[in-house]
Amino acid sequence: MSSDIACKLARNAGIAMILASAAFLSACQVRPLYSESSGLTEKLAAVGFSPAGSRIEQQVRNHLIFMASRGAGEPEKPDYQVDLHVTSSVADTLLTDSADTSRAGRVTVSVTYTLRAATDNHVIKAGSRSTTALVDFPDQEFAKQRAIRDAQNRAADQVAEFVGADIAAALSR
Repeated sequence: MSSDIACKLARNAGIAMILASAAFLSACQVRPLYSESSGLTEKLAAVGFSPAGSRIEQQVRNHLIFMASRGAGEPEKPDYQVDLHVTSSVADTLLTDSADTSRAGRVTVSVTYTLRAATDNHVIKAGSRSTTALVDFPDQEFAKQRAIRDAQNRAADQVAEFVGADIAAALSR
């Protein structure tokens, strides 16, 4: 008899758990970030970016403008303004003891950004992101400089993707 009661209690507890989880999940509002009904595409198209002060900052800015406007360019009168500050550093990682030169390194690009509403200058989102690209240093100096520049471009594009995702998430709220 006690096993029948235990089975009924276990079955009832299982049913109660299923009903509780269904009620809990019905409160979730999961929707695609770039859905047409969210209006995010229009908000992103109305984002302006601060002028660039360096080549790497220009690379990040150009990638952000392309992502935000889907290739249409920057708006004349933006509803939102993003202030960017981009820094880059190159670090040697593998030193050759005999020649005291490096064979590989890493390039880090860091972005500090602030998203503001253009009307009242209210800060919507502020943050920082960074990413690192690995690079091999060839023996020729020009090839080494070109490898560093390519790594900077890769890192700048990647960090722009992160910042763009942050901006899109902040504007979707």
